[in-house]
Amino acid sequence: MGEEFETLFCGCKGAIERFVRFRMPSAADADDILREVYLTAYRRFDTLRDKNSMRAWMLSIARNKCKDFFRERAKKLEIPLSEFEEAALPDSRFGPSEADAVNETLERLGDWEKQILHLYYFKMLPQAEIARQLGVPLGTVKSRLYAAKARFKQSYPYPPLKSKGVPKMKKLPELMPEYKIVPSREEPFSVKWEEIMGWFLIPRLGEKLSWGMYDMPSRACSHVYDMAVTGRAEVHGIEGVELTARESQYSGKKETINRTFVAQLTDTHCRILASFRTVDGVRKYITFLDEDAFLPSWGFGDDNCGNETNLVPKGDILREGNRVTTAKKSWILDIAGRYTVTIGRKTYDTVCVMDVEPYNTGVVSEQFLDENGKTILWRRFNRDDWRFAQYERLWSEQLPDNDRLIVNGVTYVQWYDCITDYIL
Repeated sequence: MGEEFETLFCGCKGAIERFVRFRMPSAADADDILREVYLTAYRRFDTLRDKNSMRAWMLSIARNKCKDFFRERAKKLEIPLSEFEEAALPDSRFGPSEADAVNETLERLGDWEKQILHLYYFKMLPQAEIARQLGVPLGTVKSRLYAAKARFKQSYPYPPLKSKGVPKMKKLPELMPEYKIVPSREEPFSVKWEEIMGWFLIPRLGEKLSWGMYDMPSRACSHVYDMAVTGRAEVHGIEGVELTARESQYSGKKETINRTFVAQLTDTHCRILASFRTVDGVRKYITFLDEDAFLPSWGFGDDNCGNETNLVPKGDILREGNRVTTAKKSWILDIAGRYTVTIGRKTYDTVCVMDVEPYNTGVVSEQFLDENGKTILWRRFNRDDWRFAQYERLWSEQLPDNDRLIVNGVTYVQWYDCITDYIL
């Protein structure tokens, strides 16, 4: 989305700037409105169906922002600091909202910092008007605003990313939100699970999402994956869709890794058909017909038919607390109970889907799905001796404070968690 937005945006940037600057009373006010227009357009770009109408669409956003400016300016404004006790933005449907982060950050600022940010961003007053209302010189307003913005930026958990001049916000928090998992007395429900195992994206045209990996016990986000379905595809005569995954470190300068897959979703199964990436200028393909080269990483289910989408409790996995007993099968994936999962201020009714080593040898995972079949929380556990020759220590020694699962008498240790922007 980023590259397409930038290309289309550059083609109409001049017209948008002229439109706004001709209508605003000052250059400073115009700059403020333009920032709002660009940010709004970027956030809503996926809603624009006809990309040929980019210019008209952005002009409509700009027109509305200008109207809002003069509408707010016409009001008689007051400055009660108690307003900051209320959410500046409505809670989103899923998970902690941006409002939560904004308000928590504001609470850490001093009164004068909150006041000047309130006047400038919430009340949308020009700096000269702020100076008049506060009875201070314009230079004082400018210096206070600069300092307050710097303080807010330092404290805000979603720092801005810079990409070719287009401001955007990180979609996922830097630290894993606090969560609680409580067993439910209700019977587990059946669920239609259409996500790709291990990647959380539904292979269907128009789908996209971002998800992050959070190391435990630090709770710090190590990697972010931005995924999208890019179009139709066919592998060995089987129709599917092509999807991309952009892997990047949450912080640091390591180059982004781009992955491309072809996946298929049917009424009963979801599977990966092919994967390819460019190595030394050569595009290397691997498909489901490549057997040993493909199956260990991408093959799922009996006969590599993919993971089942229609999940019902089979009784293959029995769980009491952190102790798990499984049926003696080569492919173990089953609903292992119903749980209430609370992340931040949001609570979800979920079923826990567990897989015992089919996803990766020596790995057990917990995947909490809501009634829509979407991942709320994914937790990875390593068998205690997983890759012992490489790490030379048991995982219980490396991560002594992390959670444990005892599966058929064998200890598995929590390594990292994952959440998606679905809950945000």
